[in-house]
Amino acid sequence: MMAAQIVFTLTGPDRVGLVDEVTELLLDLGGNVETSRMMRLGGEFAMLMLVSLPDVELAKLDASLAHLTGAGYKVTASRTEERPDEHAGWLPYRIEVMGADHEGIIHRIAHGLSRRGINIESAETETKQAPVSATPLFSMTTLVLVPPELAEPDWRVELEEAAQRANVDVTVKPEGRE
Repeated sequence: MMAAQIVFTLTGPDRVGLVDEVTELLLDLGGNVETSRMMRLGGEFAMLMLVSLPDVELAKLDASLAHLTGAGYKVTASRTEERPDEHAGWLPYRIEVMGADHEGIIHRIAHGLSRRGINIESAETETKQAPVSATPLFSMTTLVLVPPELAEPDWRVELEEAAQRANVDVTVKPEGRE
């Protein structure tokens, strides 16, 4: 039996039992959640999942999700295909960014990376209040892939300049290498 790869997203009002309901629905169709990120953002809940689903069950997926869209959830299920790894041999790095929160931090860092041809594989950001002053503090952890021909000192200079323009601290660490 062939399995389809589905990128599944859901956003809508947070409530107890939502993850249970959605994963049961997928399980009833023979689906398996392979990778996921789920979290409450404000009063909304967001799910992003890579799901393998038997091809024969694809036709039933939309009907199975209809009650969720009827309840105000935004749901997408998009088939995706495995592609050859276009970044084979690229070097992984973890980049951590911290500083006082303000508009444009993510854009400045992403722009500094993209100008050098560096691919962002994943990024997580968060804003918390400082313990004493209650100043909003921004943090971002990003996994990037760097083309092997790009010298680390060259792209790090650009990243550090972007961080300086954004008035944040940046730390770069090789990922998964000694």
